[in-house]
Amino acid sequence: MFFEYPALLWLLLLLFPIVAIYIYREYKGLRPWIKVSTIMPLSTKGGGIRRALRHIPFILTCVAIAAMVLAIARPRSSSTFEHVDTEGIDIILALDVSTSMLARDFTPDRINAAKDIAIRFVAERPSDRIGVVVFAGESYTQCPVTTDRATLINLIKEIECGLIEDGTAIGNGLATAVARLKDSDAKSKVIILLTDGVNNSGEISPKMAAEIAKTYGIRVYTIGVGAMGTAPYPYMTPYGPQLVNVEVQIDEPLLKEIAQGTDGKYFRATDNTKLLEIYGEINKMEKNKVQVDSFPLYKELYMPFALAALLALALGLVLKLFVIKYLPD
Repeated sequence: MFFEYPALLWLLLLLFPIVAIYIYREYKGLRPWIKVSTIMPLSTKGGGIRRALRHIPFILTCVAIAAMVLAIARPRSSSTFEHVDTEGIDIILALDVSTSMLARDFTPDRINAAKDIAIRFVAERPSDRIGVVVFAGESYTQCPVTTDRATLINLIKEIECGLIEDGTAIGNGLATAVARLKDSDAKSKVIILLTDGVNNSGEISPKMAAEIAKTYGIRVYTIGVGAMGTAPYPYMTPYGPQLVNVEVQIDEPLLKEIAQGTDGKYFRATDNTKLLEIYGEINKMEKNKVQVDSFPLYKELYMPFALAALLALALGLVLKLFVIKYLPD
């Protein structure tokens, strides 16, 4: 606790002359008096209740004055309050769901590894709005940008290969992601595009989609997934699925061009660990802007002193007018 106007506390010194004057009037003959030869007939054995209580109203008056001085000196307490203003980022995860994502150079395969690591990425960014776009021969929005983490994670888990026409329409997937972010008011807009192939379908070319992204100030990080050389791919045979090594074909020059043209970065993931590291690096690069405002909160403490002064004055007045004058000497 502290006082806003501590200089007013000097008024408490007024109590000393007030008490001195009261004592002088009580014991130096300023009250009416008469000379007698003895006070034996007037004295009582115990001194009387009235004599014992007649100073209490004055004491209560002094207490009231002290309490009023403390109240007008404005006692206060303070504590520090911090307001954290977080500026989130709007992010679209554009995932390739073509059948080539079933290749098993990742554990258990590319598509499930991409889903699991994407879910971890989502969980680590609670302040951002994140959405998901999937593409193969065509593209669609799996989930618009949202802060509802539970719904977003459930929708990511439902992603599967083979639900739409097969192929790799990188341009369509990127264009759909751009459409979801172009009207965003976020200060930073990001697309993380993950694919394992070469653009071979779709109405929109990847370069045109990248130009549109650049126009709207959207940064694109591209990730090429697949082992170097060949990767085991499950082919269906009359005897069940058989793993066959197929050549990994990723259009890295195109993915690099898309990333560089939008101030993003291209990454190559060859296994689960590398893909996890890539998402971790993107997570570090796309930091939220956090502004912390610290300011004190004040609490006024004058009310207890004011109430104490009022109570002391009222009690003193009641004692003086209705109690002490009716007590026996």
